[in-house]
Amino acid sequence: MTGRLVALQMEGGLRFLREVQRIWDEGDAVAPLPVDAPEPHLDTLLATLAPDVLIDAAGDPSTLTGGRPIAVGDALIIATSGTSGRPKGIVHTHRSLEYMAFATSTALGVDGDTRWLVALPLNHIGGFSIIPRALHTGAGLELLPRFEAGAVEAAARAGATHTSLVTTALARIDPSLFRRILLGGSAIPTDRPDNCIATYGMTETAGGVVYDGLPLNGVTVHIEAPDHDGLGEIRISSPTMMRCYRDGTVPFDPEGFLATGDLGRMGPDGRLSVQGRADDVIVTGGHKVWPEPVEALLRGAPRVADAAVRARPDPEWGQAVEALVVPTDPSAPPSLGELRGIVKEHLPAYCAPQQLTLVDELPRTELGKLRRSRLR
Repeated sequence: MTGRLVALQMEGGLRFLREVQRIWDEGDAVAPLPVDAPEPHLDTLLATLAPDVLIDAAGDPSTLTGGRPIAVGDALIIATSGTSGRPKGIVHTHRSLEYMAFATSTALGVDGDTRWLVALPLNHIGGFSIIPRALHTGAGLELLPRFEAGAVEAAARAGATHTSLVTTALARIDPSLFRRILLGGSAIPTDRPDNCIATYGMTETAGGVVYDGLPLNGVTVHIEAPDHDGLGEIRISSPTMMRCYRDGTVPFDPEGFLATGDLGRMGPDGRLSVQGRADDVIVTGGHKVWPEPVEALLRGAPRVADAAVRARPDPEWGQAVEALVVPTDPSAPPSLGELRGIVKEHLPAYCAPQQLTLVDELPRTELGKLRRSRLR
């Protein structure tokens, strides 16, 4: 007899944790949903994940139509962030989550005094993955209902030692309060504090499987068809890998590797360097421009609150680099010349934006990732 898929649309906290444990004890799988999802987005998620039961914020269950079976051993079906199209349901098993828990804990040197704090949304793998990590290793665990800088710092002062954050959240707290902070997402700063670990992974791999450029135990990273600079598509094989997508498709090659769509290279020290999404690169005059290094410089420029870059057709260069900038003061924005000068101080001249467009805001996910598909 197969179990059910139970969707949870509840805030983080002890009740959420108890529901997850009850669902797993009964042989069912859990599908965490965003608490404040607009109805059209919630409908899309429910159609994608196809749960049998929905438990709402008050803890009340309701039976849904259109639920699809799960396989024996399935533990978690979680949606991708959907930054470039319709979200996909990712199916993880108890085995993949258990391996993730022990591989990450071994890399971090988790001990009996470790206490994890969940401060990221539980409908994202960066938040939810902390639950099995703590349960499997016996570490302490606290779940916050949402990210609030004051609450995060208070939890650290009360004994929380480890957490996972994204760069925008890190900038709002005192990171020295934690023993270890796992940083995920995009635009991870190179000058991060010593206790912050840059992770690389995705929902399909149950979160980060590369720590500070080094693959975790059991994880294999392969660079497909590298160019003369060693740059190629990143492919990953890992015991933490998902079983399949919710629609049943399996995206692995015959050797069991997943094509990530990211480009990177392996350094002589065996560390992975991720350059960005293969479809995000801007080719101008034959030169490749990666958005994130340019964006990091623009965001650090005076009078810039936020920034992104995108490609624009150019009759001479093929593509031109266009900067989209949110000024701190719309009445006194930075000039194109100022921004070009800042970029050219650190990067080749062809990386400097050739156009400037001022905007009120940039499209981002709740974790702060740019929705690049909406920039195009």
